[in-house]
Amino acid sequence: MVRRNPSSDDRQPDLFAASFADIPVRDQRDTMERPFFSLAKRPRLDPIEYQVGNVWVEVSPNPQFGMATIWDADILIWASTQITEAIDRGMPPSRTIQFHPYNLLKSIRRTTGGADYTRLRAALERLTHTAVRTNIRTDGKKKFASFHWLESWTETTDEQSGEPTGMTITLPDWLYDGIVERGGVLTIHEDYFLLTGGIERWLYRVARKHAGRQQAGWSFTMRQLYEKSGSAARFSDFAIDIRRVVKANQLPEYEVSMDRNADGDEIVRFVHRSHLAMDHPRHELPRFPGRRQTPDGIHAAARSFNGLAGGNTGDQAQAVQFAGQGRGDGTPTAKSDN
Repeated sequence: MVRRNPSSDDRQPDLFAASFADIPVRDQRDTMERPFFSLAKRPRLDPIEYQVGNVWVEVSPNPQFGMATIWDADILIWASTQITEAIDRGMPPSRTIQFHPYNLLKSIRRTTGGADYTRLRAALERLTHTAVRTNIRTDGKKKFASFHWLESWTETTDEQSGEPTGMTITLPDWLYDGIVERGGVLTIHEDYFLLTGGIERWLYRVARKHAGRQQAGWSFTMRQLYEKSGSAARFSDFAIDIRRVVKANQLPEYEVSMDRNADGDEIVRFVHRSHLAMDHPRHELPRFPGRRQTPDGIHAAARSFNGLAGGNTGDQAQAVQFAGQGRGDGTPTAKSDN
């Protein structure tokens, strides 16, 4: 497995304090199309059992907490984003991430009232207690991997007010390895977090994973989508939901349409809107440039530029600080795309 190498230190520290703000959102690509999460907000207690060809996934809910949902996965997307940004900046990441919950909620575009913190804790419990088994990305070294979406999480609170002052989460090896692997993440649209429906969220991730920015886009039959989704709904109800999403056509970045193939099967097609005709009312310009490849990290590249420009050649790399007051730190960002 090929990994990106942190520039200054390839050792994994015990803890990584995350406080990057206003940076491209990254999603771990292996989690984007397979049925790893419940698509419904109501508690799911039935397991997911998926197999296509030689690839299989099993997801088992906890009787007390239920199965992790696709909304809970926003936390994992946030973690992928923070870890990838740290690597891009030449900083050593870790599987254990320290953060203020306010920063996380703002990053995933949630409100920050008391109920939101309660929902965040419930999501962390579901992620910690949902069991996953899969043979995806086992590299032939072992037959399968077994893990939970979070190995653990902790919270500290103010002794007097009881308000949260910090949290930590620890990712499993399977997810962390998939994040730091070269090409292991994809940049996604920040408006993904505003999608309210589980089907819409899942469809966007499928479109981003498969259609990407290919000119021809990508197509699936309705049955293929149903099998990929792990949905607990009947096929007929699932198809109704898909048709509703296609009719609304509100997924970020992608134009969604339906047709039928030669066998009469319904086909759902995704095309990036940058490939629509220039005079098409829904045409969009590409939003992200290609990833900047800097062998010694983005700050090393900045120092080199400053030296050539006659500026300060001292170490200007900023350490990632724990935002104890729960506000974004305004750290400069590195534009990237995978």
